[in-house]
Amino acid sequence: MAVPLNAYAVHLRPEDNVAVARQAIPAGTRVLFDGATISLPAAIRMGHKFALVPIAEGDAIRKYGQIIGFASRPIQAGEHVHVHNVKVGAFERDYAFASAVPAPLPPPAEYRSFRGYDRGPHKPDHLRYGTRNYLAVISTVNCSASTSKYIAERVRALGLLKDYPNVDGVVAIVHRQGCGMQYDGPDHQQLDRTLAGFARHPNVAAYLLVGLGCEIVQAAHLIENERLNLIQLDGTKAPPLALSIQECGGIGKTVEAGVKAIAELLPRINDVRRVQLPAKHLILGTNCGGSDGNSGVTANPALGVASDLIVQQGGTTILGETPEIYGAEHVLTRRAISKEVGEKLVERIKWWEWYTSLFGAEINNNPSPGNKEGGLTTIYEKSLGAIAKAGTTALRAVYRYAEPVTAKGFVVMDTPGYDPVSMTGIVAGGANVCVFTTGRGSVFGCKPAPCIKVATNTPLYHHMLEDMDINAGRILEGVPVEVVGQEIFEKILAVASGERTKSELHGVGEEEFAPWSIGPTL
Repeated sequence: MAVPLNAYAVHLRPEDNVAVARQAIPAGTRVLFDGATISLPAAIRMGHKFALVPIAEGDAIRKYGQIIGFASRPIQAGEHVHVHNVKVGAFERDYAFASAVPAPLPPPAEYRSFRGYDRGPHKPDHLRYGTRNYLAVISTVNCSASTSKYIAERVRALGLLKDYPNVDGVVAIVHRQGCGMQYDGPDHQQLDRTLAGFARHPNVAAYLLVGLGCEIVQAAHLIENERLNLIQLDGTKAPPLALSIQECGGIGKTVEAGVKAIAELLPRINDVRRVQLPAKHLILGTNCGGSDGNSGVTANPALGVASDLIVQQGGTTILGETPEIYGAEHVLTRRAISKEVGEKLVERIKWWEWYTSLFGAEINNNPSPGNKEGGLTTIYEKSLGAIAKAGTTALRAVYRYAEPVTAKGFVVMDTPGYDPVSMTGIVAGGANVCVFTTGRGSVFGCKPAPCIKVATNTPLYHHMLEDMDINAGRILEGVPVEVVGQEIFEKILAVASGERTKSELHGVGEEEFAPWSIGPTL
Protein backbone atom coordinates (compact mmCIF):
# COMPACT_ATOMS: atom_id res chain seq x y z
CA MET A 1 0.00 0.00 0.00
CA ALA A 2 1.39 3.41 -0.96
CA VAL A 3 1.64 6.20 1.61
CA PRO A 4 1.92 9.98 1.07
CA LEU A 5 5.44 11.16 0.33
CA ASN A 6 5.58 13.44 3.38
CA ALA A 7 5.17 10.45 5.69
CA TYR A 8 8.75 9.44 4.86
CA ALA A 9 10.45 12.33 3.09
CA VAL A 10 10.70 16.08 2.61
CA HIS A 11 10.09 17.67 -0.80
CA LEU A 12 11.64 21.12 -0.34
CA ARG A 13 10.59 22.98 -3.52
CA PRO A 14 8.01 22.26 -6.24
CA GLU A 15 10.75 22.25 -8.90
CA ASP A 16 12.92 19.70 -7.03
CA ASN A 17 13.22 16.28 -8.67
CA VAL A 18 14.50 14.61 -5.48
CA ALA A 19 13.15 14.23 -1.94
CA VAL A 20 15.12 13.86 1.32
CA ALA A 21 14.40 11.00 3.69
CA ARG A 22 13.23 12.27 7.08
CA GLN A 23 13.82 8.78 8.50
CA ALA A 24 15.21 5.46 7.33
CA ILE A 25 12.96 4.10 4.56
CA PRO A 26 12.83 0.31 4.01
CA ALA A 27 13.37 -1.18 0.56
CA GLY A 28 10.12 -1.80 -1.30
CA THR A 29 8.32 1.18 0.27
CA ARG A 30 5.77 2.77 -2.05
CA VAL A 31 5.03 6.49 -1.82
CA LEU A 32 2.53 8.74 -3.55
CA PHE A 33 3.82 11.80 -5.37
CA ASP A 34 1.97 14.06 -7.76
CA GLY A 35 -0.72 11.43 -8.36
CA ALA A 36 1.77 8.66 -9.12
CA THR A 37 3.05 5.75 -7.03
CA ILE A 38 6.84 5.51 -6.65
CA SER A 39 8.42 2.26 -5.51
CA LEU A 40 11.82 2.43 -3.76
CA PRO A 41 13.89 -0.57 -4.88
CA ALA A 42 16.51 -0.10 -2.14
CA ALA A 43 16.52 1.19 1.42
CA ILE A 44 17.13 4.94 1.81
CA ARG A 45 18.94 6.19 4.90
CA MET A 46 17.86 9.29 6.81
CA GLY A 47 19.16 12.44 5.13
CA HIS A 48 19.71 10.71 1.79
CA LYS A 49 17.87 11.54 -1.45
CA PHE A 50 15.78 9.57 -3.92
CA ALA A 51 14.42 10.52 -7.32
CA LEU A 52 10.80 11.56 -7.67
CA VAL A 53 10.78 11.32 -11.49
CA PRO A 54 13.02 9.64 -14.07
CA ILE A 55 16.17 11.74 -14.62
CA ALA A 56 18.09 11.37 -17.88
CA GLU A 57 21.87 11.21 -18.00
CA GLY A 58 23.28 14.76 -17.96
CA ASP A 59 20.10 16.32 -16.58
CA ALA A 60 20.29 18.58 -13.55
CA ILE A 61 19.54 17.27 -10.06
CA ARG A 62 17.53 19.90 -8.19
CA LYS A 63 17.20 20.44 -4.44
CA TYR A 64 16.27 23.72 -2.70
CA GLY A 65 15.01 24.75 -6.15
CA GLN A 66 18.65 24.92 -7.30
CA ILE A 67 21.11 22.74 -9.22
CA ILE A 68 23.12 20.47 -6.92
CA GLY A 69 24.71 18.35 -9.66
CA PHE A 70 24.03 16.35 -12.82
CA ALA A 71 23.03 12.74 -13.40
CA SER A 72 26.08 10.70 -14.41
CA ARG A 73 23.75 7.96 -15.75
CA PRO A 74 19.99 7.53 -16.12
CA ILE A 75 18.19 7.51 -12.76
CA GLN A 76 14.79 5.90 -12.27
CA ALA A 77 12.02 7.27 -10.04
CA GLY A 78 12.50 5.93 -6.52
CA GLU A 79 16.22 5.30 -7.01
CA HIS A 80 18.80 6.43 -4.46
CA VAL A 81 20.46 9.65 -5.69
CA HIS A 82 24.04 10.03 -4.45
CA VAL A 83 27.71 9.95 -5.47
CA HIS A 84 27.29 6.76 -7.52
CA ASN A 85 25.01 8.46 -10.03
CA VAL A 86 25.64 12.21 -9.62
CA LYS A 87 28.56 14.35 -10.84
CA VAL A 88 29.32 18.02 -10.17
CA GLY A 89 29.65 19.61 -13.60
CA ALA A 90 29.97 23.30 -14.41
CA PHE A 91 26.97 25.53 -14.93
CA GLU A 92 26.45 29.23 -15.53
CA ARG A 93 25.50 31.23 -12.46
CA ASP A 94 23.77 34.55 -12.92
CA TYR A 95 25.06 36.73 -10.08
CA ALA A 96 22.42 39.44 -10.69
CA PHE A 97 24.19 41.73 -8.23
CA ALA A 98 21.91 43.58 -5.81
CA SER A 99 18.85 42.63 -7.88
CA ALA A 100 16.81 41.20 -5.02
CA VAL A 101 17.93 43.14 -1.95
CA PRO A 102 15.48 42.21 0.83
CA ALA A 103 13.58 45.02 2.48
CA PRO A 104 14.65 45.67 6.07
CA LEU A 105 12.78 43.57 8.60
CA PRO A 106 10.08 45.47 10.48
CA PRO A 107 10.86 46.56 14.04
CA PRO A 108 10.51 43.66 16.47
CA ALA A 109 7.45 43.39 18.66
CA GLU A 110 9.85 43.58 21.60
CA TYR A 111 13.43 44.75 21.84
CA ARG A 112 15.33 42.12 23.81
CA SER A 113 18.39 42.30 26.03
CA PHE A 114 21.05 40.11 27.63
CA ARG A 115 23.25 40.43 30.69
CA GLY A 116 26.76 41.01 29.42
CA TYR A 117 29.92 43.03 30.01
CA ASP A 118 30.30 46.64 28.97
CA ARG A 119 34.00 47.37 28.48
CA GLY A 120 33.40 51.13 28.51
CA PRO A 121 33.22 54.07 26.09
CA HIS A 122 36.94 53.92 25.36
CA LYS A 123 36.20 50.80 23.23
CA PRO A 124 34.51 50.93 19.81
CA ASP A 125 31.09 49.26 19.76
CA HIS A 126 32.24 46.06 18.01
CA LEU A 127 34.83 45.48 20.78
CA ARG A 128 32.91 46.90 23.71
CA TYR A 129 30.21 44.39 24.63
CA GLY A 130 31.13 40.91 25.85
CA THR A 131 29.33 37.75 26.90
CA ARG A 132 32.26 36.29 28.89
CA ASN A 133 35.04 37.72 31.07
CA TYR A 134 38.31 35.94 30.29
CA LEU A 135 42.00 36.69 30.71
CA ALA A 136 44.03 35.45 27.72
CA VAL A 137 47.64 34.26 27.59
CA ILE A 138 48.49 34.64 23.90
CA SER A 139 51.47 32.88 22.37
CA THR A 140 53.00 34.75 19.43
CA VAL A 141 54.74 31.60 18.15
CA ASN A 142 54.56 27.85 18.62
CA CYS A 143 57.93 28.01 20.40
CA SER A 144 56.21 29.72 23.34
CA ALA A 145 53.03 27.61 23.24
CA SER A 146 53.96 25.27 26.09
CA THR A 147 55.13 28.16 28.23
CA SER A 148 51.84 29.98 27.64
CA LYS A 149 49.92 26.85 28.67
CA TYR A 150 52.12 26.45 31.75
CA ILE A 151 51.25 29.98 32.86
CA ALA A 152 47.51 29.30 32.59
CA GLU A 153 47.85 25.91 34.26
CA ARG A 154 49.91 27.35 37.12
CA VAL A 155 47.28 30.03 37.76
CA ARG A 156 44.63 27.31 38.01
CA ALA A 157 46.80 25.01 40.14
CA LEU A 158 47.54 27.81 42.62
CA GLY A 159 43.82 28.46 42.99
CA LEU A 160 44.21 32.13 42.10
CA LEU A 161 40.80 32.21 40.44
CA LYS A 162 38.77 31.08 43.46
CA ASP A 163 38.64 34.58 44.92
CA TYR A 164 37.48 36.12 41.64
CA PRO A 165 34.03 34.69 40.78
CA ASN A 166 33.42 37.23 38.01
CA VAL A 167 36.40 35.94 36.00
CA ASP A 168 35.41 33.11 33.64
CA GLY A 169 38.95 31.78 33.50
CA VAL A 170 42.42 32.10 32.08
CA VAL A 171 42.63 30.78 28.53
CA ALA A 172 45.88 29.94 26.75
CA ILE A 173 45.75 30.92 23.06
CA VAL A 174 48.38 28.68 21.44
CA HIS A 175 48.99 27.58 17.86
CA ARG A 176 51.46 25.94 15.46
CA GLN A 177 52.63 29.05 13.59
CA GLY A 178 54.60 32.26 14.20
CA CYS A 179 57.79 31.65 12.26
CA GLY A 180 59.02 30.20 8.96
CA MET A 181 57.01 32.73 6.97
CA GLN A 182 57.74 35.86 4.96
CA TYR A 183 58.32 38.79 7.30
CA ASP A 184 55.38 41.19 6.98
CA GLY A 185 54.00 38.98 4.22
CA PRO A 186 50.38 37.78 3.87
CA ASP A 187 50.66 35.01 6.45
CA HIS A 188 52.44 37.26 8.94
CA GLN A 189 49.81 39.98 8.59
CA GLN A 190 46.96 37.49 8.81
CA LEU A 191 48.35 35.86 11.94
CA ASP A 192 48.89 39.31 13.49
CA ARG A 193 45.27 40.15 12.67
CA THR A 194 44.03 36.90 14.20
CA LEU A 195 46.05 37.20 17.41
CA ALA A 196 45.03 40.84 17.76
CA GLY A 197 41.39 39.85 17.28
CA PHE A 198 41.62 37.58 20.31
CA ALA A 199 43.63 40.10 22.34
CA ARG A 200 41.03 42.84 21.97
CA HIS A 201 38.03 40.52 21.80
CA PRO A 202 35.01 41.80 23.75
CA ASN A 203 35.04 38.58 25.83
CA VAL A 204 38.68 39.16 26.85
CA ALA A 205 39.13 41.63 29.69
CA ALA A 206 42.94 41.58 29.60
CA TYR A 207 45.74 39.68 27.90
CA LEU A 208 49.40 38.73 28.18
CA LEU A 209 51.60 38.17 25.10
CA VAL A 210 54.27 35.46 25.35
CA GLY A 211 56.99 34.95 22.73
CA LEU A 212 60.30 33.16 22.43
CA GLY A 213 62.30 36.19 21.32
CA CYS A 214 63.74 35.32 17.91
CA GLU A 215 60.57 34.46 15.97
CA ILE A 216 59.17 36.32 12.96
CA VAL A 217 55.89 37.17 14.68
CA GLN A 218 57.42 39.48 17.25
CA ALA A 219 55.20 40.99 19.92
CA ALA A 220 56.52 44.44 18.99
CA HIS A 221 55.44 44.00 15.36
CA LEU A 222 52.05 42.68 16.45
CA ILE A 223 51.51 45.63 18.80
CA GLU A 224 52.55 48.20 16.23
CA ASN A 225 50.97 46.61 13.16
CA GLU A 226 47.60 46.01 14.85
CA ARG A 227 47.78 49.10 17.07
CA LEU A 228 47.67 47.07 20.26
CA ASN A 229 49.52 49.97 21.80
CA LEU A 230 47.41 50.17 24.94
CA ILE A 231 45.56 47.90 27.31
CA GLN A 232 42.34 49.71 28.14
CA LEU A 233 40.86 47.53 30.85
CA ASP A 234 38.90 50.15 32.73
CA GLY A 235 39.79 53.31 30.85
CA THR A 236 43.31 53.45 32.28
CA LYS A 237 46.25 53.24 29.92
CA ALA A 238 49.26 50.97 30.19
CA PRO A 239 51.63 49.34 27.69
CA PRO A 240 50.59 45.79 26.69
CA LEU A 241 52.39 43.21 28.77
CA ALA A 242 54.66 41.07 26.57
CA LEU A 243 57.11 38.47 27.88
CA SER A 244 60.02 36.95 25.98
CA ILE A 245 61.34 33.58 27.14
CA GLN A 246 64.84 34.49 26.02
CA GLU A 247 64.78 37.85 27.80
CA CYS A 248 63.22 36.41 30.98
CA GLY A 249 65.88 33.73 31.20
CA GLY A 250 63.96 30.57 30.31
CA ILE A 251 60.64 28.84 30.79
CA GLY A 252 60.59 28.80 34.58
CA LYS A 253 61.26 32.51 34.95
CA THR A 254 58.76 33.36 32.22
CA VAL A 255 56.06 31.31 33.94
CA GLU A 256 56.84 33.04 37.23
CA ALA A 257 56.61 36.48 35.59
CA GLY A 258 53.39 35.54 33.81
CA VAL A 259 51.69 34.28 36.96
CA LYS A 260 52.73 37.42 38.83
CA ALA A 261 51.30 39.62 36.06
CA ILE A 262 48.01 37.72 36.03
CA ALA A 263 47.70 37.89 39.81
CA GLU A 264 47.93 41.68 39.55
CA LEU A 265 45.31 41.84 36.78
CA LEU A 266 42.70 39.55 38.35
CA PRO A 267 41.26 42.01 40.90
CA ARG A 268 40.61 44.60 38.19
CA ILE A 269 39.03 42.02 35.87
CA ASN A 270 36.84 40.76 38.69
CA ASP A 271 35.50 44.26 39.28
CA VAL A 272 33.65 44.12 35.96
CA ARG A 273 30.01 43.05 36.46
CA ARG A 274 27.30 41.87 34.09
CA VAL A 275 24.78 44.56 33.16
CA GLN A 276 21.64 44.60 31.04
CA LEU A 277 22.55 45.28 27.39
CA PRO A 278 20.43 45.59 24.23
CA ALA A 279 20.50 42.54 21.96
CA LYS A 280 21.77 44.81 19.17
CA HIS A 281 25.23 44.36 20.69
CA LEU A 282 25.31 40.65 19.85
CA ILE A 283 27.69 39.57 17.09
CA LEU A 284 26.69 36.03 16.15
CA GLY A 285 29.18 33.69 14.53
CA THR A 286 27.63 30.78 12.60
CA ASN A 287 29.18 27.54 11.38
CA CYS A 288 28.17 24.03 10.35
CA GLY A 289 30.37 20.99 10.73
CA GLY A 290 29.92 17.25 10.52
CA SER A 291 26.96 18.07 8.28
CA ASP A 292 24.43 15.61 6.87
CA GLY A 293 21.63 15.64 4.30
CA ASN A 294 19.25 17.22 6.81
CA SER A 295 21.55 20.13 7.78
CA GLY A 296 20.00 22.29 5.08
CA VAL A 297 16.50 21.06 5.96
CA THR A 298 16.40 21.53 9.74
CA ALA A 299 19.23 23.11 11.76
CA ASN A 300 20.58 25.56 9.19
CA PRO A 301 17.19 27.06 8.23
CA ALA A 302 16.30 27.28 11.93
CA LEU A 303 19.59 29.08 12.60
CA GLY A 304 18.69 31.32 9.66
CA VAL A 305 15.51 32.28 11.51
CA ALA A 306 17.57 33.08 14.62
CA SER A 307 20.02 35.06 12.49
CA ASP A 308 17.14 37.14 11.14
CA LEU A 309 15.93 37.78 14.70
CA ILE A 310 19.42 38.97 15.69
CA VAL A 311 19.50 41.32 12.68
CA GLN A 312 15.97 42.52 13.49
CA GLN A 313 17.21 43.47 16.95
CA GLY A 314 19.98 45.54 15.33
CA GLY A 315 22.75 42.99 15.78
CA THR A 316 25.18 41.22 13.44
CA THR A 317 25.35 37.68 12.09
CA ILE A 318 28.46 36.29 10.35
CA LEU A 319 28.49 33.56 7.68
CA GLY A 320 31.91 32.02 6.96
CA GLU A 321 33.24 28.92 5.16
CA THR A 322 33.67 30.36 1.66
CA PRO A 323 34.32 26.94 0.03
CA GLU A 324 30.88 25.99 1.41
CA ILE A 325 29.30 28.99 -0.29
CA TYR A 326 30.76 27.82 -3.61
CA GLY A 327 28.00 26.95 -6.06
CA ALA A 328 25.46 28.97 -4.08
CA GLU A 329 27.12 32.38 -4.19
CA HIS A 330 24.65 33.57 -6.82
CA VAL A 331 21.90 33.31 -4.20
CA LEU A 332 23.80 35.71 -1.92
CA THR A 333 24.97 38.18 -4.57
CA ARG A 334 21.33 38.98 -5.32
CA ARG A 335 20.93 39.96 -1.66
CA ALA A 336 24.01 42.23 -1.62
CA ILE A 337 23.24 45.85 -0.80
CA SER A 338 25.40 46.95 -3.75
CA LYS A 339 27.18 45.56 -6.77
CA GLU A 340 30.49 46.28 -5.02
CA VAL A 341 29.59 44.05 -2.06
CA GLY A 342 28.43 41.27 -4.39
CA GLU A 343 31.56 41.51 -6.50
CA LYS A 344 33.71 41.25 -3.39
CA LEU A 345 32.09 37.89 -2.61
CA VAL A 346 32.60 36.66 -6.18
CA GLU A 347 36.24 37.80 -6.06
CA ARG A 348 36.72 35.58 -3.01
CA ILE A 349 35.08 32.63 -4.82
CA LYS A 350 37.42 33.13 -7.80
CA TRP A 351 40.39 33.35 -5.43
CA TRP A 352 39.45 29.98 -3.97
CA GLU A 353 39.28 28.45 -7.45
CA TRP A 354 42.78 29.77 -8.13
CA TYR A 355 44.11 28.77 -4.69
CA THR A 356 42.90 25.18 -4.84
CA SER A 357 44.15 24.79 -8.42
CA LEU A 358 47.70 25.63 -7.27
CA PHE A 359 47.76 22.36 -5.35
CA GLY A 360 45.86 20.24 -7.87
CA ALA A 361 42.84 20.20 -5.56
CA GLU A 362 39.17 20.71 -6.30
CA ILE A 363 36.67 22.55 -4.12
CA ASN A 364 34.37 19.55 -4.65
CA ASN A 365 36.77 17.51 -2.48
CA ASN A 366 34.46 19.01 0.14
CA PRO A 367 31.98 17.36 1.20
CA SER A 368 34.01 15.13 3.50
CA PRO A 369 33.54 11.35 3.75
CA GLY A 370 31.37 11.86 6.82
CA ASN A 371 29.22 14.42 4.97
CA LYS A 372 28.68 11.92 2.14
CA GLU A 373 27.86 9.16 4.61
CA GLY A 374 25.19 11.51 5.97
CA GLY A 375 23.65 12.07 2.54
CA LEU A 376 25.45 15.12 1.08
CA THR A 377 26.51 14.42 -2.50
CA THR A 378 28.19 17.53 -3.96
CA ILE A 379 29.64 20.82 -2.78
CA TYR A 380 26.72 22.60 -4.48
CA GLU A 381 24.25 20.71 -2.29
CA LYS A 382 26.31 21.33 0.82
CA SER A 383 26.67 25.04 0.03
CA LEU A 384 22.98 25.60 -0.65
CA GLY A 385 22.19 24.07 2.73
CA ALA A 386 25.01 25.92 4.48
CA ILE A 387 23.95 29.40 3.39
CA ALA A 388 20.56 28.83 5.02
CA LYS A 389 22.30 29.81 8.27
CA ALA A 390 22.39 33.38 6.92
CA GLY A 391 18.63 33.81 7.01
CA THR A 392 16.89 36.14 4.57
CA THR A 393 18.23 39.66 5.15
CA ALA A 394 20.47 41.81 2.94
CA LEU A 395 24.19 41.03 2.61
CA ARG A 396 25.81 44.18 3.95
CA ALA A 397 29.57 43.48 3.83
CA VAL A 398 32.26 40.92 2.98
CA TYR A 399 35.32 40.71 5.26
CA ARG A 400 38.76 39.18 5.03
CA TYR A 401 39.72 36.40 7.42
CA ALA A 402 39.83 37.65 11.04
CA GLU A 403 39.10 41.24 9.95
CA PRO A 404 37.20 43.24 12.60
CA VAL A 405 33.48 43.09 11.83
CA THR A 406 32.03 46.56 12.28
CA ALA A 407 28.88 46.42 10.12
CA LYS A 408 25.44 45.67 11.49
CA GLY A 409 23.25 43.06 9.83
CA PHE A 410 24.21 39.96 7.82
CA VAL A 411 27.84 39.78 6.66
CA VAL A 412 30.18 37.19 5.13
CA MET A 413 33.73 36.49 6.30
CA ASP A 414 36.14 34.70 3.98
CA THR A 415 37.23 31.59 5.88
CA PRO A 416 38.09 28.00 4.94
CA GLY A 417 35.46 25.32 5.44
CA TYR A 418 37.54 23.49 8.07
CA ASP A 419 35.64 24.18 11.28
CA PRO A 420 38.39 25.15 13.77
CA VAL A 421 40.10 27.43 11.24
CA SER A 422 36.81 28.98 10.16
CA MET A 423 35.59 29.64 13.69
CA THR A 424 38.99 31.02 14.76
CA GLY A 425 38.67 33.71 12.08
CA ILE A 426 35.05 34.48 12.93
CA VAL A 427 35.77 34.82 16.65
CA ALA A 428 38.84 36.94 15.89
CA GLY A 429 36.50 39.18 13.90
CA GLY A 430 34.55 39.86 17.09
CA ALA A 431 31.80 37.23 17.36
CA ASN A 432 30.82 37.25 21.04
CA VAL A 433 28.54 34.19 20.79
CA CYS A 434 28.46 31.35 18.25
CA VAL A 435 26.01 28.72 17.01
CA PHE A 436 27.33 25.55 15.38
CA THR A 437 25.02 23.10 13.58
CA THR A 438 25.94 19.45 13.11
CA GLY A 439 24.34 16.34 11.67
CA ARG A 440 27.10 13.81 12.30
CA GLY A 441 28.11 15.04 15.75
CA SER A 442 30.76 17.75 16.14
CA VAL A 443 32.00 18.51 19.67
CA PHE A 444 33.50 21.90 18.83
CA GLY A 445 34.00 24.78 21.26
CA CYS A 446 35.98 28.01 20.90
CA LYS A 447 37.03 30.04 23.92
CA PRO A 448 36.57 32.91 24.60
CA ALA A 449 33.28 32.80 22.66
CA PRO A 450 30.59 30.35 23.89
CA CYS A 451 29.42 27.93 21.18
CA ILE A 452 25.87 26.54 21.07
CA LYS A 453 25.48 23.15 19.32
CA VAL A 454 22.38 22.38 17.27
CA ALA A 455 21.71 18.80 16.16
CA THR A 456 20.06 18.33 12.75
CA ASN A 457 18.29 15.10 13.69
CA THR A 458 16.74 13.57 16.80
CA PRO A 459 18.78 10.31 16.90
CA LEU A 460 22.01 12.33 17.00
CA TYR A 461 20.63 14.66 19.68
CA HIS A 462 19.80 11.76 22.01
CA HIS A 463 22.95 9.79 21.16
CA MET A 464 25.18 12.79 22.01
CA LEU A 465 22.96 14.46 24.60
CA GLU A 466 25.91 15.66 26.68
CA ASP A 467 27.28 17.60 23.69
CA MET A 468 24.15 18.93 21.92
CA ASP A 469 22.34 22.04 23.19
CA ILE A 470 19.29 22.06 20.88
CA ASN A 471 17.47 19.43 18.83
CA ALA A 472 16.46 20.78 15.41
CA GLY A 473 15.51 17.25 14.34
CA ARG A 474 12.03 17.96 15.68
CA ILE A 475 11.44 19.84 12.42
CA LEU A 476 11.40 16.44 10.67
CA GLU A 477 8.66 15.45 13.12
CA GLY A 478 6.46 18.39 12.24
CA VAL A 479 7.67 21.24 14.47
CA PRO A 480 7.81 24.46 12.40
CA VAL A 481 11.24 25.80 11.48
CA GLU A 482 10.23 29.17 12.98
CA VAL A 483 9.57 27.56 16.37
CA VAL A 484 13.04 25.98 16.53
CA GLY A 485 14.58 29.22 15.22
CA GLN A 486 12.94 31.14 18.07
CA GLU A 487 14.30 28.53 20.49
CA ILE A 488 17.83 29.06 19.14
CA PHE A 489 17.39 32.83 19.51
CA GLU A 490 16.28 32.45 23.14
CA LYS A 491 19.24 30.15 23.82
CA ILE A 492 21.60 32.75 22.31
CA LEU A 493 20.26 35.36 24.75
CA ALA A 494 20.53 32.95 27.69
CA VAL A 495 24.10 31.91 26.82
CA ALA A 496 25.10 35.54 26.22
CA SER A 497 23.82 36.21 29.74
CA GLY A 498 26.06 33.54 31.25
CA GLU A 499 24.34 30.18 30.79
CA ARG A 500 27.00 27.57 30.02
CA THR A 501 26.91 25.61 26.76
CA LYS A 502 27.61 21.88 26.67
CA SER A 503 31.08 22.49 25.20
CA GLU A 504 31.85 24.95 28.02
CA LEU A 505 30.76 22.40 30.62
CA HIS A 506 33.25 19.99 29.05
CA GLY A 507 35.98 22.66 29.13
CA VAL A 508 36.39 22.55 25.34
CA GLY A 509 37.79 25.57 23.54
CA GLU A 510 41.54 26.15 24.03
CA GLU A 511 43.01 23.54 21.68
CA GLU A 512 40.58 24.58 18.94
CA PHE A 513 42.33 27.89 18.25
CA ALA A 514 43.60 27.29 14.69
CA PRO A 515 44.69 30.32 12.62
CA TRP A 516 44.60 29.96 8.84
CA SER A 517 47.99 29.62 7.12
CA ILE A 518 47.76 30.30 3.39
CA GLY A 519 51.41 30.22 2.31
CA PRO A 520 54.49 27.99 2.50
CA THR A 521 56.37 27.21 5.68
CA LEU A 522 59.93 28.31 5.01
